[in-house]
Amino acid sequence: MTIHRSRSRALFMAATMLAMPVALSPIFISPAHAQFGFGRIVYDPSNYAQNVLTAARTLEQINNQITQLQNEAQMLINQARNLASLPHSSLQQLQQGFQRTQQLLSQAQNIAFDVQSIDRAFQQQYGNVSLSTTDQQLVADARSRWQNTVGGLQDAMRVQAGVVGNIDTNRAEVSTLLGQSQGATGALQATQAGNQLLALQSQQLSDLVALLAADGRAGALTEAERAAAAEQGREQRRRFLTPGSGYQPGNAQMFNNGN
Repeated sequence: MTIHRSRSRALFMAATMLAMPVALSPIFISPAHAQFGFGRIVYDPSNYAQNVLTAARTLEQINNQITQLQNEAQMLINQARNLASLPHSSLQQLQQGFQRTQQLLSQAQNIAFDVQSIDRAFQQQYGNVSLSTTDQQLVADARSRWQNTVGGLQDAMRVQAGVVGNIDTNRAEVSTLLGQSQGATGALQATQAGNQLLALQSQQLSDLVALLAADGRAGALTEAERAAAAEQGREQRRRFLTPGSGYQPGNAQMFNNGN
């Protein structure tokens, strides 16, 4: 009984010592090179290295494919962001600003912003004074020129008021577009915000051109009235100094003689 127990303990210790190298080392065994005989496993180092290399290469390919798929997904996300349209549009506000300024210019009094109208008015009212023109007609022409000048000054002030009224609207649009540009998620939104800012700048430049045109018109009418008044004054002086039909001396009674 004691001999059998000692033999079993010896066999257990021997099996444990033989199994330790196998447990401490990872072994990949191909069925083609594994031979089972007499209770032993044949280990092929070259096959083990080849299996490890193949597994590493396969893992690397899988990782590369995963990275490529991630890059393609990110590229699609970026393209979607770049193609997203800007949710805000200033087109209506800009068109309204243009229309208000254009309407003020079209309401010019007496002499419109039209070449034919200007030529016709200058031929009739601002040209050389005819010798046959009556005194009543001279007075009427002078009054008409004065009305043109006053109307031009009023038109210029109305355009100025309209341009100043557009400043608040433009300021609000600039703030909105700058916020949209800074919060743009893609290239298209940023580009659209920049284009709308340029359009707003064009509208402001248009207001400036309209203001300069109205001021220039008012100044031109003032200078034209002065030139026409000088010409009319010379004609009236000539008529006054012309003998016969001009000034006729007569008797004047300054005080009541009591009759």
